[in-house]
Amino acid sequence: MTRCDLIVAGVGGQGILAIATTIAEAGLAAGLRVKQSEVHGMAQRGGAVQAHVRLSSETVWSDLIPKGAADLILSMEPMEALRYVPWLQPDGWLVANETPVQNMAAYPDLHAVRSAIGAWPRHVLFDASAVARKGGLPKAANMAVLGAAAPFLPLPAAVLEAGIRRRFACKGAAVAEANVMVFQAARTLAESIRRPASVGATHADR
Repeated sequence: MTRCDLIVAGVGGQGILAIATTIAEAGLAAGLRVKQSEVHGMAQRGGAVQAHVRLSSETVWSDLIPKGAADLILSMEPMEALRYVPWLQPDGWLVANETPVQNMAAYPDLHAVRSAIGAWPRHVLFDASAVARKGGLPKAANMAVLGAAAPFLPLPAAVLEAGIRRRFACKGAAVAEANVMVFQAARTLAESIRRPASVGATHADR
């Protein structure tokens, strides 16, 4: 049975919904059953937000993932990554952008935040913003985070890339392809850091 439960986290304005919807649509295109929660939290710019996405070859009954059951967390912001660690399985993957959004006076020490992420056994912590800037699209850090998570999703990269092209088609082919290139660059980076099997492949892999 194929199954993958994931949480997408960050703050308002970082494109959390774009990541969640792209994964959900790719799951449908790959023939999986999908549940996607609405974005929860303060969706205005700067407020904490999160969305749950559940992919399975069998019926998915709930759109919310219980604590301790997520296979994967994708976070656009390091502190928000730590916020959802309690939802991860012990062998789950934590993929996070290391660039903070310091939207509060009491933001924790950034070195301590990054160290806590680094202490998680399975993690990819990288500068998604830098990957996006290198690709000529500073606002495409969310596609970089999606790319870094791609090796751990039970979805072909080509299906995700097709979804990205559809999402950005309204902005023109050049913009759509640039977003795909940011996705690909981050995916390559994540694969160079860790080379695991997909987290949601089969029960036999668990």
